[in-house]
Amino acid sequence: MTCSPTMADQYQFNANEEKIVKDSHTKEIDLINRDPKQINEDVVKVDFEDVIAEPDGTHSLDGVWKLSYTTFTVSKYWCYRILSAVFGIPIALLWGFLFACISFCHIWAVVPCIKSCLIESQCISRIYSLCIQTFCDPFFEAFGKIFSSVRVALRKEV
Repeated sequence: MTCSPTMADQYQFNANEEKIVKDSHTKEIDLINRDPKQINEDVVKVDFEDVIAEPDGTHSLDGVWKLSYTTFTVSKYWCYRILSAVFGIPIALLWGFLFACISFCHIWAVVPCIKSCLIESQCISRIYSLCIQTFCDPFFEAFGKIFSSVRVALRKEV
């Protein structure tokens, strides 16, 4: 006795299939390590000590130095947070649009154009090779036979 899938089973299968497709577009992101490929490791990682330093013999008051450190660190932190909150999503939208356009052009224009050029160059290469084999090979072969009996002797006179 064979069981045929019921309507509920088919619906469940379609829902699972839809979920799989949906999951491929909504990838889980790591909220702890936000630069897993370390593309900004040495570029924008700037601390107080990287920007402001007092050499020996030229020191400000300790309280000024500590307050400067705190001011720099807190203002950098909150300025980045506010800028990313205000401009992060619109700029992400622009970058997404730009890379989508680049991908579209690459897929639909660049690769086919390169492939077309390769096909054309193969055709031209075969014609060029045929011309060389037809005209130049016999010419150079004849010259080779003409000069094959020439002997060169090298003598040193002292």
